[in-house]
Amino acid sequence: MFNKNRAASIRAQALLGILAMTLATSLQAQLAPEDPDWKESEAPTPPAFSVDKLLPLAMPPYVSLTFGIDPATLTIAADGIVRYVVVARNAGGSINAMYEGIRCSTGEVKTYARAGNSGVWSVVAEPQWRGLTDNLPSKHAWVFARQAACDGRAAAASTTADIVKALKK
Repeated sequence: MFNKNRAASIRAQALLGILAMTLATSLQAQLAPEDPDWKESEAPTPPAFSVDKLLPLAMPPYVSLTFGIDPATLTIAADGIVRYVVVARNAGGSINAMYEGIRCSTGEVKTYARAGNSGVWSVVAEPQWRGLTDNLPSKHAWVFARQAACDGRAAAASTTADIVKALKK
């Protein structure tokens, strides 16, 4: 016998997914035109991070992991890239950290390095820019861009203090 509550739950999740993709498409449509002369500055070495002062991301309720940004790792480079360390934690307490950059003007994210519970960074050999709304395993970068990193969906926030303030709301 098929559980009616389970069927309703599946339909609700599907509708939330469709809504998220619709909003994501709207986000991409509002991006600034790409600057043909833009060049990414060299990414700094992955910074040390702390799990003690993470600022939480407002992830959808169906996401089982919690995500937080270490405010001490936030930078906004001259090329407009917002770089940061995001930490994902599961219910058992295990963590995975990613050192990433968001290019707000094009709606893209790049992962430069990853670390597990040990905190030791493993640098990504050839990091690639991916769309914030691509079918990625996690939408944390998209949530961070909308919640704090990108101002008006086309430019990086003015300062790291502005990002921290938006994350604390």
